[in-house]
Amino acid sequence: MIMQRRQFLSATGLALTAFPAILHAQPAKPKIKIGQIGTAHAHASGKMGAIRSLSEDYEIIGIVEPNEQRRAAAQKNKVYAGLKWLTEEQLFNTKGLQAVAVETEVSDLLATAGRAIAAGKHIHLDKPAGESLPTFKKLLDDATRQKLTVQMGYMFRYNPAFRLCYQAVREGWLGRVFSIDTVISKVLDAASRQALAKYKGGSIFELGCHVIDSVVFLLGKPRRVIAYGRSSSTLKDGFLDNQLAVLEYPNATATVRSAMLEVDGGARRQFVVCGDKGTFDIRPLEPAAARMALDAPRGEFKKGYQDLKFPRQPRYDGEFIDLAKVIRGEKEFEWSPAHDLAVQETILLACKLPVT
Repeated sequence: MIMQRRQFLSATGLALTAFPAILHAQPAKPKIKIGQIGTAHAHASGKMGAIRSLSEDYEIIGIVEPNEQRRAAAQKNKVYAGLKWLTEEQLFNTKGLQAVAVETEVSDLLATAGRAIAAGKHIHLDKPAGESLPTFKKLLDDATRQKLTVQMGYMFRYNPAFRLCYQAVREGWLGRVFSIDTVISKVLDAASRQALAKYKGGSIFELGCHVIDSVVFLLGKPRRVIAYGRSSSTLKDGFLDNQLAVLEYPNATATVRSAMLEVDGGARRQFVVCGDKGTFDIRPLEPAAARMALDAPRGEFKKGYQDLKFPRQPRYDGEFIDLAKVIRGEKEFEWSPAHDLAVQETILLACKLPVT
């Protein structure tokens, strides 16, 4: 089934979120002043590109990059063209600054985010949330006390196929969920492996965290996590490039498989939810495509298997559209601090990393 635009927007709840001008022109709203700290994260330029594309929502104050080599490289990237380069102190002292996107190396994410929260700013924090669960918990607690939003940068939260899958589970279309199986892999070159090898979590820490966020959103914190890790490359560099985690629930199991060796792995990325009344099979994850099987018709969806196709949308725009609404007080943020903490604990356990 090819979903009609109106049907898709209604089903996912994104009609006014992703396409604010569909129904009628809205009066101009005050722009949110935002800055970015860091250019080292793999998603840094993509996040800045998304913010720049949402010029009706955001005014970009500037960008911070204390590392001279990284700053010089970033200045050659057109996504940063024309932006002010500031120190962190200059950014935080900018009158009216409301939000900061934290896009540093993973090892610096929590410390940087902590300073932004201490400065009273909402943050978009890229993934994963460091290697220390107690430090992340403190960050969330500090933000909660100040009524500040911490938005984690897990990239499937606003993916249209995932949004419909969440609705299918929430509204009982699939019945009682008994399994979720996920795969998220790619091929990583030697230089990239070396850069990631300083983090002991391996492929699940880097990639699998995205689908763990979605599993926990649907099933909650697992009762137990069983982790398997291998370094399967002939490079023999010790990087855990082949991992499997099994998440146990009272009435369900979920698997997370992630490898950095799979040829054209992006094309086989999948998120499959099975319930006793239906199955929702997202494959590939991007660009979003899915099949759904139902034991009986549900609204516009028929009994049996049907193919679902979705409008293409930029990967990161939904995050910052939603963040703007939350900061303006137009809606409650969908992902609670308790959820984010459960996700981070699950990620660390799936990587055989300590949680204390």
